[in-house]
Amino acid sequence: MKKYSLMIHGGAGTIHAPERYEASLRDIVETGARRLETGASALDVVTECVMRLEDNPLYNAGRGSVLNADGLVSCDASIMDGRNLDAGAVAGLRGVRNPVLLARAIMEKSDHVFLIGEGAERFARDNGVDFENSDYFLTAERVAQFENVRAARSTALDHSRANEVKPGTVGAVARDQSGDLAAATSTGGVVNQLPGRVGDSPIIGAGTFADNSSCAISCTGVGEDFIRTSLARTAALFIEYRGMHAQDAANEAIRFLVDKVQGYGGLIIIDRNGECARAHSTPGMITATAADGEITLRPC
Repeated sequence: MKKYSLMIHGGAGTIHAPERYEASLRDIVETGARRLETGASALDVVTECVMRLEDNPLYNAGRGSVLNADGLVSCDASIMDGRNLDAGAVAGLRGVRNPVLLARAIMEKSDHVFLIGEGAERFARDNGVDFENSDYFLTAERVAQFENVRAARSTALDHSRANEVKPGTVGAVARDQSGDLAAATSTGGVVNQLPGRVGDSPIIGAGTFADNSSCAISCTGVGEDFIRTSLARTAALFIEYRGMHAQDAANEAIRFLVDKVQGYGGLIIIDRNGECARAHSTPGMITATAADGEITLRPC
């Protein structure tokens, strides 16, 4: 059994120039590992890791989010505590710097799990969550990417062949030294998506799940595929009730995704014993892992 474990991801798909992501992956996973080593909770570490991914314009979350069909950024996120199944989620955010922090505030400071749009933003202001103006989110590469996809009259994952700029959805899963699990996921969605569209990232059981009885999971890919298969919860059930190890559950979950809906994407898992796994139906997936001090980068 691992003393502690941490995994982060920055999207799955056709990964171009994977070396671009190595420095940020290493920095974030090493920082998280140091915190786990000194006794930090899994919940605090996944929050920090996702927050730092949101702040990095390389990734499709927070500052680096893609643009919807109106040319605007709309962010979603969720977080879950494996100790008690507490969870928080947000969707359709405008201007919130770190959606994962708002998701956590909803989990800890309200009686609700999921807030959207203006109501979520009002809650953010009432609880001191930071905002940024629209220019903060409009990076030159994202604007160019949006124009290319709009010209083709299509939508596209950030990491598809049509979008060679940056990979997609970010997430983190962790098991701390107390044996507690946590998961968090954040995204800017799909390039040129319809205003109001919500994918799997903020949906507990689809894009995010954590339960000390099974595992912590964060997913990335075509959100509609993960919603229709409740993939995060499905993978957790493989561990809890079929007794699968993390890698077997990850592989079986992706097989299920493909068999049922020809699904496109990937997931990361840490099980109740601290074993780490990833699986994907895409050509590549950006991940980094830290387990008892050993760091593994897989930016492809």
